[in-house]
Amino acid sequence: MITAHCSLDLLGSVAALCVCDLSPAQCDVNCCCDPDCSSVDFSVFSACSVPVVTGDSQFCSQKAVIYSLNFTANPPQRVFELVDQINPSIFCIHITNYKPALSFINPEVPDENNFDTLMKTSDGFTLNAESYISFTTKLDIPTAAKYEYGVPLQTSDSFLRFPSSLTSSLCTDNNPAAFLVNQAVKCTRKINLEQCEEIEALSMAFYSSPEILRVPDSRKKVPITVQSIVIQSLNKTLTRREDTDVLQPTLVNAGHFSLCVNVVLEVKYSLTYTDAGEVTKADLSFLLGTVSSVVVPLQQKFEIHFLQENTQPVPLSGNPGYVVGLPLAAGFQPHKGGALPCQLVAQKVKSLLWGQGFPDYVAPFGNSQAQDMLDWVPIHFITQSFNRKDSCQLPGALVIEVKWTKYGSLLNPQAKIVNVTANLISSSFPEANSGNERTILISTAVTFVDVSAPAEAGFRAPPAINARLPFNFFFPFV
Repeated sequence: MITAHCSLDLLGSVAALCVCDLSPAQCDVNCCCDPDCSSVDFSVFSACSVPVVTGDSQFCSQKAVIYSLNFTANPPQRVFELVDQINPSIFCIHITNYKPALSFINPEVPDENNFDTLMKTSDGFTLNAESYISFTTKLDIPTAAKYEYGVPLQTSDSFLRFPSSLTSSLCTDNNPAAFLVNQAVKCTRKINLEQCEEIEALSMAFYSSPEILRVPDSRKKVPITVQSIVIQSLNKTLTRREDTDVLQPTLVNAGHFSLCVNVVLEVKYSLTYTDAGEVTKADLSFLLGTVSSVVVPLQQKFEIHFLQENTQPVPLSGNPGYVVGLPLAAGFQPHKGGALPCQLVAQKVKSLLWGQGFPDYVAPFGNSQAQDMLDWVPIHFITQSFNRKDSCQLPGALVIEVKWTKYGSLLNPQAKIVNVTANLISSSFPEANSGNERTILISTAVTFVDVSAPAEAGFRAPPAINARLPFNFFFPFV
């Protein structure tokens, strides 16, 4: 048995841990440890996404929570069991009281330089067997009077199609949209520009015409309502249409080449459901564009999100540590009067750089609560300027630096924000004469710096030998 002398600040008892709880005051689907879930929510669960919650598996003895669902009860119930797990290995940690031992190594993120090396050490790509089984089996079993997690959304003639890429990057239109499964995918479509008016997947009607059944095998239908249409030109400028009329792809001849206008580039579904497993509302947003022979094959983007009725969920950025790719949770403190002593142009440029409601604090963890304001990290504001005579001070750049560290268990480190600095850099520009125009370049930059402490080996102090010999030990030699 190994005794490692290190200390660990526990984030809470193992019974209170729930890594799949990412929506405050709302039940997360298939998250059996979510305290916001009720028996009504368990009725649409298919299985527990996190069936066992434990601490560090290297300990000799630790608490573990086992979650399961009892579907035989009416309504279904969550089964909760707290057990003691014993590590049979002789190389296990018995006690920890040495804090520097809980340091971390930087994870190796794939990039263009190490991708081939990581591919050789991995087992390759595999399909998600669980989601494949859920789709194939649930299509064959008799449907209930409500939608359950993972069940395809039915329409009046078939199911709601959600294009996605399968074995290649090409779009497959026969993929069904699953209940409570949020998705965001990109895929490529090979098209013949001369036949763009005949391709259904390029038309708005292909996505807006189906009617979703309120519950499986129901006669009540929920129409899909188009909420917004944004037009993207060839130079990437965006224009929102006032009306939401369905537009058809049209082939236009422009000199020696052809263009196809009103082509669907992005589709976003927003479905509202009840806790009884019924779909009550379906909204749809489009991004249309113009396609030329230069951009063929065409890349499309599809998103679908589910929103529970009468709720306003605020998604977290991790629980508790930040998850890579999710936004930083931030907030601001209202200013109490006072105006900035700056010229009108400087005010316009500054407001453009700061944006609307620039935050004053950043949450240290992805699940930090707003009421725990003392735990939040204040943003340090720095202003740099270079003064000259007869010149105007205009902000030219906003540089944001976010320092983060790894926190918690060595086997499950959590990302924690420890410092945020916003540096507004101003430059001097000569006063322009009235009526003259001048172009000013402004820029923003955000950098993330890992300040985790390096690993340090910790050992006990060597034993001190305190031995005394008899005064005549070396007699008669000395």
